[in-house]
Amino acid sequence: MASQRRKRGQNRVVRYLILGSWALFCLVPVIWFLSIGLRPRTEIITPQPIYVPTLSLDAWNMIWSDWPMGSYLRNSVLAIVGSVAIDLVLAIPAAYSLSRYTYRGREDIGFYILSTRMMAPAIVAIPIFFLFRNMGLLDTIWALMLIYAAINLSVVTWIIRSYMMDIPQELEDAARTDGASDLRILWEIIIPAVLPGIITAAVIAMIFAINEFLFTLLIASTKNAYTMSVALANFTGGSDGVIYNAIALVAFLAFVPIFVVVVAIQKHLSRGLTMGAVKG
Repeated sequence: MASQRRKRGQNRVVRYLILGSWALFCLVPVIWFLSIGLRPRTEIITPQPIYVPTLSLDAWNMIWSDWPMGSYLRNSVLAIVGSVAIDLVLAIPAAYSLSRYTYRGREDIGFYILSTRMMAPAIVAIPIFFLFRNMGLLDTIWALMLIYAAINLSVVTWIIRSYMMDIPQELEDAARTDGASDLRILWEIIIPAVLPGIITAAVIAMIFAINEFLFTLLIASTKNAYTMSVALANFTGGSDGVIYNAIALVAFLAFVPIFVVVVAIQKHLSRGLTMGAVKG
């Protein structure tokens, strides 16, 4: 018995060492990026490698004093959270219809929804610019919410639909026998059952929205609606040249919120990534 416990303890230590080594390997690029953001600019552009960097808060002070980084961060959060909320409000009923109801052209509609994601963004960039200009929404957070939601709606709908198709039809039949309406079935049975899938779709939509640059640059013409992705472009030109430490620090600040969200909901996220993997 003692030998078995010792063996299990040794196996646990080996497992932790392997997992810890893998975690460190994955975090090295992030830590290196942060080290660049906390180094003086002269050490970054020097041709000789510096293995023991000198920590400096020059880039940190610059992005908060010379640039309205707090405003950029707030705009990003509002636009991303608002777009994900719009996507979920529209995608959940659409996914329920595509996965549960039988009507003419259902598969064609589903394919059309997904095909909108395959379109090159540059094709619709100019029409969208004039559309928002005529609506008076240029350079506003509302415009960013709408464009992010429109870009990611097809992906969110298709992901949630694949999860809903894994829910047994018998659950709904039993609820209808008890007199439940379709709306009540969706709210009390389907949504709780596919909650991990909904969380997964929301996180993917958040990542896509954070990485969106073309439409953000097209719509946000002033600092009133600039997001973190556009803020990065401010450090790549001008009389100061490319400010590498500021770029690294801003990119790290944009990475941290998503990393925290993924870690906080990793249980639901890992379950959601495995649901709907066969059907769909």
